[in-house]
Amino acid sequence: MTTNVILTLTIIIISFLISKASDYFITRFGEKKKIIPKRIYYVSKFLHALIILIILMALAIVWNVQLGGVMVFASSIFAVIGVALFAQWSILSNLTSSIIIFFTFPSRIGDDIKIIDGDNTIVGEIIDISLFQIVILDKEGNTILYPNNLFIQKPIMKVKNQHKEIEKITEDVKEEYREA
Repeated sequence: MTTNVILTLTIIIISFLISKASDYFITRFGEKKKIIPKRIYYVSKFLHALIILIILMALAIVWNVQLGGVMVFASSIFAVIGVALFAQWSILSNLTSSIIIFFTFPSRIGDDIKIIDGDNTIVGEIIDISLFQIVILDKEGNTILYPNNLFIQKPIMKVKNQHKEIEKITEDVKEEYREA
């Protein structure tokens, strides 16, 4: 019993330190790459959820939780989640793509880009990058929400001199979106 308590406290302390270290390194990486704080926050929370899941599994091992009941419960939950994710596979794909975009840093807010997609080519300025989509403002002032998973699959070209045309659109359009 005493060893279980000591192991539990050790796991909690180590996980707290790992969580703080990951926050530090993600924040530092984000500031170095000039990533907006909202994106840093999203990636940090995603990693915290992963750490909590690992902690719970470690604590279950330490406390010799009967896996029979837990496995039935977990398999039921995973079945429901699996059906939901299969029905909406793009949610998981977009979350994963968001993490890839964060660390590989192919484009940043303010970049003028052209997404080459046959007849559906999009040209504009990136005004936001969230967990699920990239928000692009085109020359006409239209806001285009482009899924993260497609963003890493399609060829993207950084466009020169596009920014001058987009600057003609009032900053109000960008601010309205950021405030919403």
